[in-house]
Amino acid sequence: MDRHGAVTFKGNPLTLVGKALTVGNSAPDFDLVAYESSGMQHIRKTDLAGKPALISVVPSLDTPVCQIQTKKFNERVASMGDRIRSITVSLDLPFAMNRFCGAEKIETMRVGSDYMDRKFGRDWGLLIDELKILARAVYVLDSKGTILYEQVVTEVAHEPDYDAALSALEAAT
Repeated sequence: MDRHGAVTFKGNPLTLVGKALTVGNSAPDFDLVAYESSGMQHIRKTDLAGKPALISVVPSLDTPVCQIQTKKFNERVASMGDRIRSITVSLDLPFAMNRFCGAEKIETMRVGSDYMDRKFGRDWGLLIDELKILARAVYVLDSKGTILYEQVVTEVAHEPDYDAALSALEAAT
C-alpha cells in the first residue's frame, strides 16, 4: 500500500511505498549489507535479537542532517554499552558508509545498506517512491523484535526526536 503525502521534503509531499509499521508490530526481517573490517557482511534482524535495539534510518550519510542524526545517536547510545544493539540504515553504498564512520569515529552504531534491493525500505514502509531513497525514521525494538517506539519524521529535512527514542530504548533495557 502506498501512503501518499506521508512525508515531505522541503514542504513537497512525497509517497512512501509499503505498509506503515506501528508500535506492537513485529519488525519485518531484513538483510542489509555492511562493509566492515572483515569485508562485506550481512546484518539481519536476527543479529539484533536478545537485546533491545535502536534502528536509525536516514536518506543518505552524505547529507548534513543524516550525519548529525548518526553522530548524535552514536554518542548517546555509547553509554548503554552492550545492553543494546544499534544500527543506522540507508541506501548508501557500504563502502561510503564505512568511510563516513571512519572519518567521523562512528564506533557504536553499525551501518547497513539496503542498496541491493530496497527490500528494507518497502517492507518497513519507508521507501520514498519519487526519490528512491529512504525516509528518515527511528525505531526501538524489544529483545524479541517487537516495535516499542516508532517515528517517521514527517519532514525529511528535520531531525528526529532523539530524547523520545532514547527514553524508549532505556526503558527497554
